[in-house]
Parts: sequence; C-alpha cells; structure tokens
Amino acid sequence: MCGIVGVVGAEDALPILLQGLQRLEYRGYDSAGIALSGPEGLALSKAKGKVSMLAARQDLLPRALPCGIAHTRWATHGAPTDENAHPHTDCHGQIAVVHNGIVENYRELKGELMARGHRFVSDTDTEVIPHLLEDYGGATDLLTAARNTEARLQGAYAFLAVSGQQPDYVVAVRRASPLIIGRGDAANYIASDFTAFLDATRRAIVLENGDMAAVTPKTIRIWNEQGALVDRPEMTVDWDIRQAERGGYPHFMLKEILEQPEAWSDCLLERVQGERIQVEAMGLARAALAGWERIQIVAAGTAYHAGLVGKALIETLARIPVDVDVASEFRYRDPILLPNTLVLAVSQSGETADTLASLALAKQRGLATYAITNTVGSTVAREAGAVGYTYAGPEIAVASTKAYTTQILLLTALALALADARHRARTDLVAKLASLPALAEQWLAASEGIRLAAQSLTDQEQMFYIGRGIDYALAMEGQLKMKEISYIHAEAYPAGELKHGTLALITEGVPVVAIATQPRLMAKVQSNVAEVKARGARVYAVGAAALQESWGDDSLATIAAPDPLLAPALAALPLQLLAYWTASLRGEDIDKPRNLAKSVTVE
Repeated sequence: MCGIVGVVGAEDALPILLQGLQRLEYRGYDSAGIALSGPEGLALSKAKGKVSMLAARQDLLPRALPCGIAHTRWATHGAPTDENAHPHTDCHGQIAVVHNGIVENYRELKGELMARGHRFVSDTDTEVIPHLLEDYGGATDLLTAARNTEARLQGAYAFLAVSGQQPDYVVAVRRASPLIIGRGDAANYIASDFTAFLDATRRAIVLENGDMAAVTPKTIRIWNEQGALVDRPEMTVDWDIRQAERGGYPHFMLKEILEQPEAWSDCLLERVQGERIQVEAMGLARAALAGWERIQIVAAGTAYHAGLVGKALIETLARIPVDVDVASEFRYRDPILLPNTLVLAVSQSGETADTLASLALAKQRGLATYAITNTVGSTVAREAGAVGYTYAGPEIAVASTKAYTTQILLLTALALALADARHRARTDLVAKLASLPALAEQWLAASEGIRLAAQSLTDQEQMFYIGRGIDYALAMEGQLKMKEISYIHAEAYPAGELKHGTLALITEGVPVVAIATQPRLMAKVQSNVAEVKARGARVYAVGAAALQESWGDDSLATIAAPDPLLAPALAALPLQLLAYWTASLRGEDIDKPRNLAKSVTVE
C-alpha cells in the first residue's frame, strides 16, 4: 500500500525518484508526488493519477539537486486529489514529508496545531507530521524534531522527512510499515521496497520496527526504539531487475503466471530431495515437528485461500487439527490457543498489518510461530520464530499468482514433513511433488483454450465457482481473481450448498466454474453440475485428466496431477488465466486494479 522513495547524494535526484516511483506502481496508488531539496530550498510537484502524469510535469522541477523524497499514495484519509497527494509541507514550505500507514490520533494533533496557528491544506492524516516537525524546529534540526514528533504519533506508519535548509539529509522513521535503506558509493537510497533502487545498488539494510535513521550521502545512522545507536545487518539483494520488468509481456500478471514453473522449481529446490522433505531448508528444526498438537493458520486474501488448502493437506496427511482464520478477525474473536499449538502466518508481502498483529498475539501467548512469505527481510520474517521463504521472486501485479501457488507448495511440503514426523510418511508424494514444475510448464504451453473460453465471459455481470473439499478452497481463490481484475461479481460456494439458496440465482446463461480434482468427490460434483445445467447455467469445468471424458463439452481445463493431493497448484493455473484473459478482453487495468494495493499495511 503506497510507496516511498528517497535519495540523498545523487548528482540529479529527479530521474532516480521517478524511476523508483515507477517501480513501486504495482503496490497500488491513486496519486504521486516529489519533493526535491537543494541550496535554494524545496521544490514540489504533485499529481492525481498515474506516475506518468507526474513525469509529464518534470520540467517544472529543477534539475541537478542532490536530495529528494517521493511517494505514490493510496487514499485512506481524503479523496485522491492533487492537494491530498504527498509530499506534504509545513506552513512555510521548508519541511516536506512522505508517509505510509495511518496516524490514528491525527484529529487530536490537528486540532492542537490549528489552535496554535498552523494552516492545513489537505484532508490527510499525514499533514500533521510536517507541522509537528515545524513546531519542534525541524527546519534546522530535522533529527531532533523527528524524535519529538514520533513520540506524539500513534498508529502504524513510516515516513521520510527533508528540510530545505539541510539539502544533504533525510530522516527516516519506521513503525510497522516497511522501510529499506540502499547503501551506494556516493549516494544512499530509502524505499518501501528493494525494487525501487535495484538499478543503483544491491546492498540493503532493513529498518526494524521502531527504528529512526539519519541518512546522508556518506553515512547511515540508525537508532532503535529505545534511542540507542545500533548497527543493522547489511544484506545483498540477488533479484534480477529484469524479473521486475515486463519483458515484452502486455501485463506483469501474465508474465508472472507464465513464470510459475521456474518459481516452483526455486521454491522446491533443496527442500525436496529423493523421498524426503528437507525440513531445515524450510527454516524449521525437525525435532520441533512432533511436538505440535494443533496448528492455527492466520492470513488474509489470497494467502488465506492458500491456508485453506494447507489445512486440508495437513489434516489429511498428518492428522493434525488445523484452524484457518482471516487475520483481521482472528484477534477480535478472543481465540482459544492451546499449548503446543503452532501459529502459522502466511503473507506474500510479509507486511500485512492484520497478519502481523495476529502473530504478535501468538507470541504474547508464548506459542511457537512460523511464517511463510515471499519477502526476505520483511517484518513477518523477522518477527516469527521461524520462516520459510517461497522464493517466487518479485511479484509486481497486485493480483497474486506465483506467490499464491508457491505458498501452496510450501504448505504441501510442510504437510508431508509433519506426516513423516508422525510415522505417516508418504514418500511417494514427496517424489511426485518434485515433478510439478515440469507439469506446469507442459500445461501452460498448451493453454490457449482458456483465452477462447474467456471470450464468452466478457459481457457477464455475475458468475459462480463451485467445488468440494480442497476444490472449494480453489474455488474461493478463483472467484477472487475474477472479481479483482475483471470486476465481474463472482462468488464461490461449496458445491453441496447450492440447493440451500444459491440455486435461486442460477438462471439461463449464468457462468458456473466447477472444480473437481478429487476422484472420490467426482460423482457428487457432477450431480451439482447437473443441478445448475438443468437451470440453464453455462458450465466451465476444471478437473483431473483421468475424468476428462465425464465432463464432455463442459471441459475448460484438465489437470494431469500425479496425485489428487498435489492437484491444487496445477488447478490454480487455469483459474488464474481465465481471470486474466477475461479482464484483458474487457480492457481492464489488470496490474493495478482499482481500489486495491499490493501490500496492505493498515488494518
């Protein structure tokens, strides 16, 4: 959600900031802005809409200034307007701030500041920050002012501040929302995400929660939440920047769907060896596996759907009871967490606010915690007791594809490892798991039929997804993808629930996607398909290859999984492509769907 970029010490900060903003567009935003700091003071430019609109106004900004901050905003307080776009400044235009997250007590602070004569020009919570900095003398001593300001703020946020009187100085504050510093030779960089500065440097320092940093062209000083000067470890980012660029594809989402065979190989590499899961390569100690009597999964959105697949696999293979909660609900239901429960947090970005709060609750209860994430150095990775990375590589499209399927693969590996620890080893499945990347590549190479099927959906207003058992979890993800990017209203139901109300909505021509990858449930799903066809529905079936004949003309995609329990990741591919091609044929903005953001760092 939103994106922050900063640079200090550059020969010309403007093009670096614009490129950084473009790299962060995938996070979701509705306006953008830049503030440059130089010997003559601050220069600002802000625009509602895309970064390209801001770039078109770059001639209005001075060049060859060494320092600047920039932002892509996703509206939380105040509508998307030029006035509400970041950066925001103090009364005299000497201090500029960009900010992610929410200042929860901004109304109280704003009232206090206005009573002292401060003038506000936006509807945002952010604007209280530069005015507080002004009150504390930030124009000439930005660091001290930031310390005093940060002590007044409540919420989850990150911000950068610059002063026109200190043109070689950026102060960065991180409380919950991510910030990363890139260490260069003659300049240093700050951003919400590695991708913003990968062209300039691969050396990165991840700020911890509560950290404050003072960054100059040659120095990086960091203080922790207690005010002590600390050294944070430096890491090397090994992503290929080409992975974060479209490479000729019309959309990042299509590129990332087609990258899944490679992502799956990276995810399983070193974790699947012969007939056994290498637990240590998943970030776990083998000795710990046998001690967990229950598992509690917390996640949001697509990661929640992956968690439902994980529940089915763990319970089937390891016979350990698993609960799965939407993270935003978990804390507020006063959950009963028994001893010897593993709390497993699943998050693509590793910065999902609700998931992090759920993880914190588990730690307060003294429980073991494990995180599955794609983002090295993310907050969830650092806060959890152990972490397994999905190694999907950068995922730019807001709608998750390869991050989701690699979550499923890692959860499958965890289920097999837990089964082994309970003397229920399935060595046959471990060996077959390694074959999935090649099977995915084969299926994707012959997937043109999905595009043809999508042509019949472009004029639809609603559709339904049905499945039973593990296929219902897949149906939930399939419908989410469809409505995320095509804006067709889609709903998922357990196939057996149709007769309990939903059949009232099945009329002539309504599309129904039926998922049946589990042979033992095939007859039941076919009966449900007959129910909707009898009422005129148009059926699109995703099922096991061995069952292809039984679907007849309804077949959308057949999945050649080596075992039904390994079908979910493969079955996700046609569901992703059906949503993609439907949205593409409708002419939608696929990579940046309206109102959505990649990393949800607020509750």
